[in-house]
Amino acid sequence: MYQELVLNNDPKSIISETIRTLRTNLQFASVDKKIKTILITSSVPGEGKSFIAANLACAFAQSGSRVLLVDCDIRKGRQHYIFNSHNKSGLSNLLLENVKEKYMDYIQETRIKNLSVMFRGVTPPNPSELLGSSKNKELIEILRNEYDIVIFDSAPINGGLTDSIIMSTLVDGVVIVSSCKETPISLLNNTKKSLQNVNVNILGVVLNRASSKSKKYYGHYYG
Repeated sequence: MYQELVLNNDPKSIISETIRTLRTNLQFASVDKKIKTILITSSVPGEGKSFIAANLACAFAQSGSRVLLVDCDIRKGRQHYIFNSHNKSGLSNLLLENVKEKYMDYIQETRIKNLSVMFRGVTPPNPSELLGSSKNKELIEILRNEYDIVIFDSAPINGGLTDSIIMSTLVDGVVIVSSCKETPISLLNNTKKSLQNVNVNILGVVLNRASSKSKKYYGHYYG
């Protein structure tokens, strides 16, 4: 069940402890304003952002928070694979409807207590326009009020796409996932600058796939 959700399958592993530490750090990331909406992004595809987003959502849910994980990488999102589900409808479909009346129809419960998900839906011809729409802004405010924590798994930033830049301006903070010994420093710097240019709150960087002594399947994931 949910093979990539290490916190659910192997709660005593190194990665589980590390994700819980990340959760705690994010909880204390802001003293003046509570962090409720968090965007997870990366510089390029394949750095493990969806893995981190799913497990971080699980960590918050295990702490007792009501959590919603939203796959807003509506071009190539893979949360439906992580949660062994279909992707017949999701965020992209909802943004074509009355979000206030219909948003609950697109939220699915998971087998993990307190954790719900909204998958990406069908790939539209205009992802950036959908994410920048007034309907998406309205939806994020609705979800902010409905859940304790909303985690958005977003598209990589480098590659000419504006999806994550648009989304980053609508959330409380952004976490950048970087792959150890794989992500060029130049790309990571470009990601940071792109976010700073729109004055978003960068909460930190997660170093993924750093070596560990564990020989288990998930031992190479480390934040």
